Amino acid sequence: MDSDAAAALHGLLNIAKPVGMTSRDVVNQIVRLLRPRFPKPARLPKVGHAGTLDPLASGVLVIGVGAGVRLVPYLHRLDKVYRATFRLGQSSVSGDLEMPLEQEPDPIQPTRQQIDAAVIGLTGMITQIPPAHSAIKIGGRKAYRFAHKGQAVEVPPRVVRVDEIQVVRYEYPDVELIIRCGTGTYIRTLGMDLAKACGTTAVMTALSRTRIGGFHLADAVAPEQLQAETLPLEAFLQPLSIAVPDLVQVSLDDESLERLCHGLRIETEGQTAGEAEPEIETQPETEGASETSAPDAVEVAVLDLRGRLRAIAHRHDGRLHPKRVFPAC
Repeated sequence: MDSDAAAALHGLLNIAKPVGMTSRDVVNQIVRLLRPRFPKPARLPKVGHAGTLDPLASGVLVIGVGAGVRLVPYLHRLDKVYRATFRLGQSSVSGDLEMPLEQEPDPIQPTRQQIDAAVIGLTGMITQIPPAHSAIKIGGRKAYRFAHKGQAVEVPPRVVRVDEIQVVRYEYPDVELIIRCGTGTYIRTLGMDLAKACGTTAVMTALSRTRIGGFHLADAVAPEQLQAETLPLEAFLQPLSIAVPDLVQVSLDDESLERLCHGLRIETEGQTAGEAEPEIETQPETEGASETSAPDAVEVAVLDLRGRLRAIAHRHDGRLHPKRVFPAC
């Protein structure tokens, strides 16, 4: 592959992960697809995923390719929508079908009114204790590694944001929910806590992630579609700008962009006219961030005149301070 083509291979893939595959399996499949196009010693573009899905779950998995990998922290900030089914009156150590099921001897059968009341109590900023069979890290190791060895581990509670829960079907013992939430929410735990509020237990029997930000399951690509020889991988790549819909957008001409992408601070004359600044939480500095990041600085998405994301910058005192820069693609 020539250098010009390689330089253009940047973007985001909206993948419909099937049940049975891990998120890492999907990444490895894309790497294998790219390898023939970048024979050694050519450097393979980076590939990484945002928002892990367990093997028993399906749905939207966003994959960053090339410069798209640098946007994974921003993809984590996008809201997510899940469709999940729980079976009341049963339980398992893992909270899903991964481990053997246990039937409650005389389970309570909640009314629809009790289910609806429990749902209300689980929205907003809530505290969860992630399951021991999860990828959360304890002392630098994933919790499920301890659980699989039968080792007891104390998983610390965490505060998560649940925006909305809809009960779309309740036919005892099954309850089906649509959940819109922020990053870090454990859907298994949400169903178990709902059951606990109703005086019973629950196990998750199905889970599908139907949306991450602007990435919808209806538009997602099945992994096997990437293997087709009729269309190159580039045909499925989404633009980088989709990852940062929450940021104020600033458009700059080529000269200003070149200065910014070379680390120079510039005036913000190119801000999109008439666009109000939303309230944006300033993120902690990461590797490669601008040295100047005042407490009141706001992150902005810097676009070229063709609408392509070229940088993420801090805006402070009327100037842009580059934080992350991206190639024209």
